Amino acid sequence: MSLEKPPRSVLSLRERLFASPDTKKLADTIDAGIREIEEGLPAELHFGDDLADTVGRYLLDAGGKRMRPMLALLMAQFGEGTTPDVITASRAIEMTHLASLYHDDVMDEAPLRRGVESAHIRWSNSVAILTGDLLFSRASTLMSRLGVEAMSLQSETFERLCVGQLHETTGPADGVDPVDHYFSVLADKTGSLISAAARAGIRYSGAPSEFEEPARIFGEKIGIAFQLADDVIDLSPASDATGKKAGTDLKAGVPTLPTLLLERVVDTDPEAASLLKRLREDAASTDAVAEADLPEAVHALYDHPVTQTTRDEALRFAREAMEALDPLPDTAAKRALGMFADHVVSRTG
Repeated sequence: MSLEKPPRSVLSLRERLFASPDTKKLADTIDAGIREIEEGLPAELHFGDDLADTVGRYLLDAGGKRMRPMLALLMAQFGEGTTPDVITASRAIEMTHLASLYHDDVMDEAPLRRGVESAHIRWSNSVAILTGDLLFSRASTLMSRLGVEAMSLQSETFERLCVGQLHETTGPADGVDPVDHYFSVLADKTGSLISAAARAGIRYSGAPSEFEEPARIFGEKIGIAFQLADDVIDLSPASDATGKKAGTDLKAGVPTLPTLLLERVVDTDPEAASLLKRLREDAASTDAVAEADLPEAVHALYDHPVTQTTRDEALRFAREAMEALDPLPDTAAKRALGMFADHVVSRTG
């Protein structure tokens, strides 16, 4: 896998995974698995209530990359492949991810998700929160079909999701480095669920048990790399392709690595201090002139060295993710996982 600074990706995740001759043979297998997962999700999101059914399928119907199920299916290739238990676990993990989106959008006051109005905008905060709760509950029901160990994995992951969100909300404690705190938030809030998908693919395909720990580390580090790439994308002029305007996280007051790195140097770098002050004032202002100035300030941050440092950190975590897979046999699935890691960081442009 090449992890030098890549050009902005113009290929989809699927196209990148199956670009080489040996991985192309995997494409039909993974596609069939994704179809099976997709086809079963609407039935699993049936609650017997018109409102719950409508809101519960709202973000599912809006699309999504299904990155976590794809990772589970790739890991399953180290065992017996796409078993029924892998399908069940993948559906539960995707539903857990969907549930977290309903809650995240309320907390971040995000107006858009996947190119459509966020659920809390379309209905209300209460409806969105309760819908997320319903999806978390149904995901747990699905995992319970796989036994106690599956429920333990689900509970552990859900706990980490909550802790990550809590720590993001409260910020670092006194004496804790904000950047280290941020990485721990990403490990919990993003890495834990991606890691659960990787572990489920190994565990429920009957792959050797010693492969689960490498898969866990791969998933967690790829999750951190994924979010760091998103931090860069949030500043990119091309971020509107994601359904978000550049600077959306800044406007919402959500911490990102570029702003945290900028804060580190404000005492020694007057230009950094000026840029940070400008970003904060423009993001917090309801004045039309200041709001109009925000894109220019965001562009300045995008061009600042701290954003390149964020790209470099994403590359580092992706490299460490691939190194974790060294004990796994060299197969087409492993090479596809290399492209998976490469795709995550190539999105930064």
